Amino acid sequence: QVQLVESGGGLVQAGGSLRLSCAASGRTFSPSAMGWFRQAPGKEREFVAAIRWSNGWTYYGDYVKGRFTISRDNAKMTVYLQMNSLKPEDTAVYYCAGSQASYSGRTYSSRRMYDSWGQGTQVTVSS
Repeated sequence: QVQLVESGGGLVQAGGSLRLSCAASGRTFSPSAMGWFRQAPGKEREFVAAIRWSNGWTYYGDYVKGRFTISRDNAKMTVYLQMNSLKPEDTAVYYCAGSQASYSGRTYSSRRMYDSWGQGTQVTVSS
């Protein structure tokens, strides 16, 4: 069984930075991609960023481009989300997700592409 465990959330002032981590475990887990989504109160869960595990190609939601960076450490089975220039509207629970399916030519931006999810970590940005 796959387990995804997020860490690194917290409270930060606007303009600050945080780095989220997601450690994956499970004997049979061989991801095609890992992603980050977020969900603010009363809103749908939305795509933040994704990374293809084999070649490191990255994809971002429009509202985080240029501020957030997704990366991975294959040996540690860990994916990171470096968040800079944070804004109050970035406040949400951030979820790590893993996909073991291959979607050639796709950006892994849909929740339906993922088969494993973490429990989430709260990020709060104060103004």
